[in-house]
Amino acid sequence: MDTAAIGGDISLDALAELGELKVYGKTGREDTAGLIADSDAVICNKTRITREVMESCPNLKYVGLMGTGFDQVELSAADELGITVCNVPAYSSDAVAQHTFGLILNYYGRIAEYTADCASGGWTKKKYLSVFGRPMHELSGKTIGLIGCGGIGKKVARIAEAFGMKVLVFNRNPERLKDISYVTSVPLEHLLNESDIVSIHCPLNEHTRELINRHTLSMMKPTALLVNTSRGGIIHEADLADALNEGIIAAASVDVLTEEPMSDHTPLRTAKNIVFTPHVAWAPLETRQRLFNTVTENLKAFLAGKPQNTVHSER
Repeated sequence: MDTAAIGGDISLDALAELGELKVYGKTGREDTAGLIADSDAVICNKTRITREVMESCPNLKYVGLMGTGFDQVELSAADELGITVCNVPAYSSDAVAQHTFGLILNYYGRIAEYTADCASGGWTKKKYLSVFGRPMHELSGKTIGLIGCGGIGKKVARIAEAFGMKVLVFNRNPERLKDISYVTSVPLEHLLNESDIVSIHCPLNEHTRELINRHTLSMMKPTALLVNTSRGGIIHEADLADALNEGIIAAASVDVLTEEPMSDHTPLRTAKNIVFTPHVAWAPLETRQRLFNTVTENLKAFLAGKPQNTVHSER
């Protein structure tokens, strides 16, 4: 089991009851096959399970993923070799929607900035009970544009609607949105032109890689906030850094980067008007416990001959 991404505050006892459990932290690509060795099952998060790894581990019958995404597993090889792969769908929707609005509220309420002012003694030097000078705005009446509207996007849309916001959505399959009365499905260009906030909630694939780039950023309002709690690769980071530094958009708040952990060479690191959180939108305690519980139930179901939450290659 690769436990680096689940944290040290989740008990592994329920999983240990299912068989001999070997626990490792972050696993280097060159170590993967050697650590799996003659194991029958492996549970991992970001560790790459390639054809080479699978063929090097002839006893391997099961790959359990601690997450929803499965791009780290060579599914075509797993299917050919008869290895079952299971993921955990929709475990973090509430947490990511909550974090998305945490980033939005921080920006519109200038919360971190006012906190820093108070911590440095700024409020003690004022004559009046309220301190002005940092522009704050209401969310009510603002337009939020959601790129992608699956499980997380729909929860973000519901929160936005509760704040009295107008919700625009660009989704590759608009039919999935026809029964949601409080969103309006629009083309991407329209969404970018009209939104005060653009929030990304789509998967990273060949259609969305670097979807946010110099061209699409130029379509946004100069007062717009860009939020990304999805995947870093959806944004061309050098283009976003330029857009922030040149005032093409007002600000960005991101929880994900193309290269993680953040590198010294990350183009966004020194950009103006950007807030980072370190890929933690999914990580509240309750969310990680839910994830682990489903990982355990997935393995139980497989051992009982009734696998659940299986994923396969698209062939």
